[in-house]
Amino acid sequence: MPDDERVTEIDVASPRGYLAARLRDVIQTRWSAEVRAIGVHGSLAHGDDSDGSDVNLLVVTYRNAGPRPALRRVDGILVDLSVVSAEDGLRRARELTPRWPLIADRYVSARSLYDPHGWFAEQRDVHLAKLAETRPGEFTGLARRNWCVASAAHARAVRLAEWYDMDAALLLIAEARLHAAMVAGLLSRTYFRSRADAVRRTGLAGADMQELAAVLRSQAEDLTARGRPVDGPLNALFDQ
Repeated sequence: MPDDERVTEIDVASPRGYLAARLRDVIQTRWSAEVRAIGVHGSLAHGDDSDGSDVNLLVVTYRNAGPRPALRRVDGILVDLSVVSAEDGLRRARELTPRWPLIADRYVSARSLYDPHGWFAEQRDVHLAKLAETRPGEFTGLARRNWCVASAAHARAVRLAEWYDMDAALLLIAEARLHAAMVAGLLSRTYFRSRADAVRRTGLAGADMQELAAVLRSQAEDLTARGRPVDGPLNALFDQ
């Protein structure tokens, strides 16, 4: 899609949109020879940013040059500036990792501020092509890894609660909720906009320890039925 069509979809009248446009102009001026594309993801890309939203800016370079990644406030707005080479960005879009439910949105929903050669459309297409060719077992294997993290965090949270270390227990139960949500996302091939969105959409945001234990048991049964049991003999450790 031509760059001009994508820019009109971003509300540059909002403080976040205006800041993103300013950042684009500065980056294009200072690194004109190195920058291939500039875009946004997150709430600004979805068109529902509000006070308190971040500006998530991605700069795509021809080589490993250009601005450096940064995370700081600018005029009171948090800016998360990521930088990736065009080649490395496409390689990442072709990969599936246990964090897929939390990162796929940026591949599919990113909007360009500057993209004369259609790099963001190419990134979206290569990611969707990867999903189309991926067998269910690969998603299930990634889900099992998240289940193991969730189960371990839940067990530690229970133990810490028994020792009345509730602050640490609450941190671990939040980790368990998030990874259980990613299990659900991988098994259903659903991606989320953020960690908060993940636990909210899967109904885990308010799950207590007992409710989460029941969810983990149900997920373990589902994984077993799909050919990826969460427990087994020693030799099973080396099975894919």
